[in-house]
Amino acid sequence: MKSKAVFIAATGQNVGKTTTCLGLVSGLLKRHGSVGYLKPVGQEHVQTESGACVDKDVLLFRSHFQLKTPYEAMSPVLFPNGFTRDYLDGKVQRNALIHKIQTSSNAIIQKHPITIIEGTGHTGVGSIVDLNNAQVASLLNIPVVLVASGGLGSSFDELELNRTQCEKYGAKVAGIILNRVLSNKRSMIIEYMNKALSRWNIPLLGCIPFDSMLSMPTMGDFELLFQTQLIAGQINRWRHFDEIRLIANAIEMNRVATPNQLIITPANREDTVLAILTHYWDLKLSHPDETLSYGLILTGKEPLKTSLAKELQQTDLPVLYTPLSSFAALKILHSHTHKIRAEDTVKIEEAIRVVETNINFDLLESIA
Repeated sequence: MKSKAVFIAATGQNVGKTTTCLGLVSGLLKRHGSVGYLKPVGQEHVQTESGACVDKDVLLFRSHFQLKTPYEAMSPVLFPNGFTRDYLDGKVQRNALIHKIQTSSNAIIQKHPITIIEGTGHTGVGSIVDLNNAQVASLLNIPVVLVASGGLGSSFDELELNRTQCEKYGAKVAGIILNRVLSNKRSMIIEYMNKALSRWNIPLLGCIPFDSMLSMPTMGDFELLFQTQLIAGQINRWRHFDEIRLIANAIEMNRVATPNQLIITPANREDTVLAILTHYWDLKLSHPDETLSYGLILTGKEPLKTSLAKELQQTDLPVLYTPLSSFAALKILHSHTHKIRAEDTVKIEEAIRVVETNINFDLLESIA
């Protein structure tokens, strides 16, 4: 049987391309027992235990699915800081980059019945170094599947822009996946998006419903965002929160505290911190078998007193401190999009579940 591959690109940033790829790889593993994965061009990279630098998504997929392909093959080209300038100055040769990408992809594709190749952002990302997603897909002669936000008119407009980009470089768009589709509009969107896509003769491969769990941040996300470490509750670093609440005083704490809530309050408001501690222990005594899913971000120029920090460390509440004001911290939290991280296994499994159950895998493989 001939090995197959599909190139997964998005129509924009934060559309859910990596989330979609998690479900695709999981579903294909169940069908074939072996699936290849690579990200030819990476921007955000991390360092492995061996010291190798790889794209962060490669680390996620390799660790979660226990893939055996070497890191270097799964992440052949990286764009670190200064890479663009080096390319434009002629210090980096395009042919050398192409060779690395082709060598890696060919090796992985040949070893697996089907391979998922994940692009970087929309089809135009990488254009300044002549290696955007459309160009890479064309060089590899791999059909493209575009992942778009789950709307109708605006989503189709974005699909048209990216499809045109692929046509420009000779990459074939062979399928569409809509992500984060509101449940009450799902049937309508499926019906009318299929009608719209018929003019291109491109199938809709999946319509993935919106899942609020996938948008829930964790304290691990906040550690990275604020460049700090938890001062308590490290065991609950990957706890998720339904809502974020700014609380200014102890009275307000007693009035609005609810489960699965992240609380932001100034570190110098001892009355509020003590109220949180009291609330915690009261619930712990009355519901000893329940997990209390609170989190606490302390803010302000004045850090928490050592005595209060020690009391918080007697609980399992995840707590961190940032010298920003409460308002500034809240503004950053609301404007930040949280990416799935390898350690967040709960969110990974939820992503796999919601994607895997809403993809037509037979149709996907027929276009590969």
